[in-house]
Amino acid sequence: MTTGSLSFAVVNDLAEIPRVAERVEHFCAEQKISPKIVYRFNLSLDEVLTNIISHGLTQGRHEISVSVALQDGNLVADVSDDGPAFDPLSAPAPDIRAPIEERKIGGLGIHLLRTLMDAVEYRRADGRNLLTFRIHAA
Repeated sequence: MTTGSLSFAVVNDLAEIPRVAERVEHFCAEQKISPKIVYRFNLSLDEVLTNIISHGLTQGRHEISVSVALQDGNLVADVSDDGPAFDPLSAPAPDIRAPIEERKIGGLGIHLLRTLMDAVEYRRADGRNLLTFRIHAA
């Protein structure tokens, strides 16, 4: 059961991310979701959008579709873009125990997403990447 939802599109510009965070914070305040959950959710959404904009949609203007909903006690995001196919769940986990100077660059955003959220799902449909992630909101 969905008790509230928010849908919007953002262009592939990193300057859009603070606006997204504000909209999500406002939505979550209306839904009475704890600030701790909102912080984890917004951090995950920030990482997802940053990766899409910085690595997937680097040429031309594109719209990224974002929807956020409170469903069955879970805060859920659906993020869709028309960039090249990329399944973040197939990316290897970074070795966070290795010394910093020996670590490969990248992969921490995906690691954060996997760590902070209760579930993450990816699929490719109709030429679009579709990423869904959720966290229990109670």
